[in-house]
Amino acid sequence: MSVEALKCKECGTRYPLDARYACEACWGPLEVAYDFSSLDPESARRRIQAGPNSLWRYADFLPFESPPRTALPAGMTPLVRADRLADRLGLREVWVKNDAANPTHSFKDRVVSVALPKARELGYGVLACASTGNLANAVAAHAAANGLESYVFVPSDLEEQKILATGVYGTNLISVRGSYDDVNRLCTQLADERDWAFVNVNLRPYYAEGSKTLAFEIAEQLGFEQPDRVVVPIASGSLFTKIARGLDEWRSVGLLEGDAPVFNGAQAEGCSPVAQAYGAGLDVCRPVKPTGIAKSLAIGNPADGPYALDLARRSGGSIDAVSDDEIREGIRLLAETTGIFTETAGGTTTAVLKKLADRGDIDAGERVVLVITGEGLKTLDAVRGTFEAHEIDPTVDSFSDAFASAQPV
Repeated sequence: MSVEALKCKECGTRYPLDARYACEACWGPLEVAYDFSSLDPESARRRIQAGPNSLWRYADFLPFESPPRTALPAGMTPLVRADRLADRLGLREVWVKNDAANPTHSFKDRVVSVALPKARELGYGVLACASTGNLANAVAAHAAANGLESYVFVPSDLEEQKILATGVYGTNLISVRGSYDDVNRLCTQLADERDWAFVNVNLRPYYAEGSKTLAFEIAEQLGFEQPDRVVVPIASGSLFTKIARGLDEWRSVGLLEGDAPVFNGAQAEGCSPVAQAYGAGLDVCRPVKPTGIAKSLAIGNPADGPYALDLARRSGGSIDAVSDDEIREGIRLLAETTGIFTETAGGTTTAVLKKLADRGDIDAGERVVLVITGEGLKTLDAVRGTFEAHEIDPTVDSFSDAFASAQPV
């Protein structure tokens, strides 16, 4: 068993593997600590390749003694080579990691897949979360599939599609008048007084480990090689930093070779505390009040913001913000060149990739991976009015009048 303890990211204090998320000595965040010294890379590779077609093929690197049973398998989403997108941007090699191809159509299925069995292992019977939408979908669905009661708390201005795709699973859906940061504060208070597993509060160290599996899949799908650059959306900053940690772990045990990739983070201008801190040369993020269309990224006080800043600078990357119009253009650009329809978070990430390409930040020979975290059907209002539908009579003449330039072959 390689998992050892919970460890403070700031002072290094260690704790038992129970439900806690903050260090009692310095209030720093906790993460899972492992000892991989006895792990043989060739044996680990064979277990991965012979493993299930889900994220549990990476069980050696997750916080369980053996792979738990889960009723809604997640992971092993497509890594698509996007040559037309690369051509449009003047780049050599771009790959799209389409994590919308998960059970509830976002990467949040990964984190819940890890948090739920840990909740059961620790004796919890109720699953809960604070969410900007995608996590609400995942918690409600996975709890239903596994026979657990669930409570999901969301901001009251959430997109209707995400509300509908949460309530359908029979969860207890609570709409809070306030921002995500208000919702998260409430859930933190409730976690202190209720015997519930809040996946992104008292189970956050385990929950966050699910994000590493994105890194493992990208590397495996590239033939156990690393990309040169990864472009990732930033909300709390956890996904951004955990992808880096996953690659770090595989390099440390000999499954990967070479230097770490460059990491570029993407935020929306309506909620860009990490991008603002990066631009100002700060090491901490100043909280902001979220606005704009990218609601799944609308965390005004990001818990992992300082670590995201450190990663971007340490890897030679950056953290950029884009406008709502650029986000809409990013959604269209990805759809028109790859056939992948992404939500506003993916539009943000695609728009930042375009900004990096336009700025000349990406070298000609680089292999770039663009991480898409959610499905476009979740944020339909973002594309309303961005294209024209031609209404005609059911006659050839009516079609010909509308499309005079479309001559028959």
